[in-house]
Amino acid sequence: MVLVLSEEVREAVDASRPVVALESTIIAHGLPRPRNLQVALELEDVVRREGAVPATIAVLDGRPHVGLDKDQLDRIANEDGIRKLGHRDLPLAMASGVSGATTVSATALLAARAGVRVFATGGLGGVHREWTVTQDESADLRLLARTRITVVCAGVKSILDVPATLQRLETLGVSVAGYGTDRFPGFYLSDSGHPVEWTLDDPEQVADVMRAQDTLDGPDSALIVANPVPREEQLDPALHTRVLADALHACEEAGVAGQGVTPFLLDHLMRHTDGASLAANLAAVRGNVRLAARIAAAWAGA
Repeated sequence: MVLVLSEEVREAVDASRPVVALESTIIAHGLPRPRNLQVALELEDVVRREGAVPATIAVLDGRPHVGLDKDQLDRIANEDGIRKLGHRDLPLAMASGVSGATTVSATALLAARAGVRVFATGGLGGVHREWTVTQDESADLRLLARTRITVVCAGVKSILDVPATLQRLETLGVSVAGYGTDRFPGFYLSDSGHPVEWTLDDPEQVADVMRAQDTLDGPDSALIVANPVPREEQLDPALHTRVLADALHACEEAGVAGQGVTPFLLDHLMRHTDGASLAANLAAVRGNVRLAARIAAAWAGA
């Protein structure tokens, strides 16, 4: 796999300076134009203010890029036809010369290949509701089970089966710790209603766990740092419960299945909460990016 590292990212990786990987799906598919480009630039600025180098990841004309310049970010944000790429899609995209935004699984894979150890995102994919019938599970989980990377996230998307996802992560051997909490966050919500067994309280503790992973030299797997959205910025829990129930019913009535379920539910939540779900999402992402930069600095010994 031939990666194109930006000069800034390559120099930082070579010098063991802090770097934070950022996904590009939120830019191409998660936000409306022109807000998407504004948020992309804002998140990179958050990383820089914490003393780290941002490495937004995407595939451009069949070439995986780790670190994008302003023009490349603009392409991902505004060019029509940008594909959504999971890790399984990468060889197809490369061979076809297409451009695409990377999901969690593709971003984690490319970041690890580039030597970037810390990755910030919003919420992970996971086990979908009615899994026993549909067998629908995000590719994120298996990829993280075999990739040595630290993922800072606000838990998993609350539209998923959260307890089943936590069980699946345990089965796959992926380490999970709450950041400053013993409760697993629920993406839009500070608390999904489910506990975590481990709590880490500062970036140095996270970096210590990362070093312990390397010292142990066990199976390559991720460390998930579950960082809750601040309670004052979360989506109102009662509103979340009501609108999500409506969304699930609407999804069933419309006959939406497979990869169409997640975007359908997320769009329903955004429209029927008057944008409050999007505001909570962005608050979570900003907090995760800030924490990831601090973890990257602790990891680098800065």
